[in-house]
Amino acid sequence: MPSSKIPLVASDHHLAHDGLIELVGGRPEPCFESPERATAIREALLATGSYELVAPVDHGPDPIAAVHELELIDLVEHVWTDAVAAGHDASGPLLPDTFLLRSYAGRMPLEQLPANRRDRLGAYCFDTATPIVAGTAEAARAAVDVALTALDLALEGHPLAYGLCRPPGHHAGRNLIGGYCYFNNAAIVAESLISRGAQRVAILDIDFHHGNGTQQIFWERADVLYVSLHGDPRGIYPYYSGYATERGAGAGDGLTLNLPLPPGTEGDAYVAALDEALAAIRTFEPDAPLVVSLGFDTYHTDPISNLALRTHDYRRIAAAVGALGMPAVVLQEGGYAIDALGANAVAFLGALAGG
Repeated sequence: MPSSKIPLVASDHHLAHDGLIELVGGRPEPCFESPERATAIREALLATGSYELVAPVDHGPDPIAAVHELELIDLVEHVWTDAVAAGHDASGPLLPDTFLLRSYAGRMPLEQLPANRRDRLGAYCFDTATPIVAGTAEAARAAVDVALTALDLALEGHPLAYGLCRPPGHHAGRNLIGGYCYFNNAAIVAESLISRGAQRVAILDIDFHHGNGTQQIFWERADVLYVSLHGDPRGIYPYYSGYATERGAGAGDGLTLNLPLPPGTEGDAYVAALDEALAAIRTFEPDAPLVVSLGFDTYHTDPISNLALRTHDYRRIAAAVGALGMPAVVLQEGGYAIDALGANAVAFLGALAGG
């Protein structure tokens, strides 16, 4: 019989993924994605007495390889040690300085990549905001285990299981890292559900930024519905995806639903858009737990957001999601207003649990 407490799956491995620097306008700046985010959420949830802290179980490399190309996995796992061996200053993070763009390749096959992983980084990373440090690979693997352990608990009968994933994952594509993301935790959970016998899995992404990686991975899939509410990409990262015209292709035609929101969107308008998202999920009729990519960067004081949600809005959003009547695996993505993260997590997860 599952515990009456909500499982909070978390790991301390993320603490080694620290000292992160990104390039903003060509200048090095501290990343908004920091260990303090996860600490704030964890402490606030445990303080309620309604959560049971669960350590993640090692699920091995196969679930990651079911979603990401082996070359990308190899890069994330070993590029740091390669770079340090080649003389990279271990006191600073690793970022690419040259990117392999489609227009660079043109019609040339360019099948030969540099032998050194450090020199290949720009072929697999699409921005200058995804630094790699000594603890990045360990933290990324642990975040996957956090997500998969939350899934295990949901399949064991918990109506809600929360995975406090850090680093986040929804910007990571099949062969790309970016947006603070290395392995796509939500996509790995969805793929794991399919491998365990599910035929229709729905992913609801309510992070402020569009989950370009999740969309890419399932773009032509008939067995996974991807629905995302996010800031209008006209002027908002990741800029090149998240438009309403993107609907999937091939077998996945119509199974991507993007609901971009204008700057200043408040709770009422957000919930109205959410109603459309939830209607699409009901129509799809998933036969597995709902996978939720949860971001609190929709909050009105978030430093890299332009929406205007308040803490009480997360209760409304969660109550609407809960009305689906589906068990849920909720995985943490973004959210950078550290002072508000704990209260927002308590509000959302408490309401989703029916509290």
